[in-house]
Amino acid sequence: MHRLGLAARTATMTGYAAGAEETLVHGVAAVCDPLGGLYLPETGTLVVSDLHLEKGAAFARRGMMLPPYDTVATLNLLAAAIGRYDPKTVISLGDNFHDRKGSAHLPADLRAMICGLARGRDWIWINGNHDPDGTTDLPGTSVDELLYGGLVFRHEPSLVSGRGEVAGHLHPSATVRRREKYVRRPCFATDGSRLLMPAFGVLAGGLDLNHRAMHGLFDRDALVAHLLGRDRIYSVRYANLLA
Repeated sequence: MHRLGLAARTATMTGYAAGAEETLVHGVAAVCDPLGGLYLPETGTLVVSDLHLEKGAAFARRGMMLPPYDTVATLNLLAAAIGRYDPKTVISLGDNFHDRKGSAHLPADLRAMICGLARGRDWIWINGNHDPDGTTDLPGTSVDELLYGGLVFRHEPSLVSGRGEVAGHLHPSATVRRREKYVRRPCFATDGSRLLMPAFGVLAGGLDLNHRAMHGLFDRDALVAHLLGRDRIYSVRYANLLA
């Protein structure tokens, strides 16, 4: 599910955590924001995942033409989230760029935009499966995973232990029925022990919570999907989602 429509409306969104939903992850307070970022007020940290910057450029290098506006649209969304929370730290949970060449070939104006967003903050790039080598000539630090503020941040969810984990990679989404229509939206997914992030990139798709890749990751009796609505989060227990 593409999110270019969301990028167009961010300029009109104002207010602190408007339409957001609070939750706990391993006892740590977290705010699920309708823009797709997770804010951790105890440490002043904004978490985003799966930006997939320069996806259009990556496809173009392979001879498949996409409109070249995805990176600026995603960065505009990120600027809106940063403007809302003014975080001390930003953590980007992997697949920051769509391929290994993305950050090295980033146009100068977009590089300057990232540098502006990072100015005065700590910036952590978690390495993902699309960009395992980290970033090139960008502010911040690249790491495989990070233990910080009582949580562990990584790109791919652990199959061994998810306690206190905030991860991306799977781009969770969920479907609900609303006014006789079926609505499928990206979502934060959490059972209180671990949380999976929605993809933040405007050209990133979604994987339904019922997909086999999600099996075994959550206590489904406690699982809640925090769906990204047009201007607010809609929280739905797993049992009330459509299979």
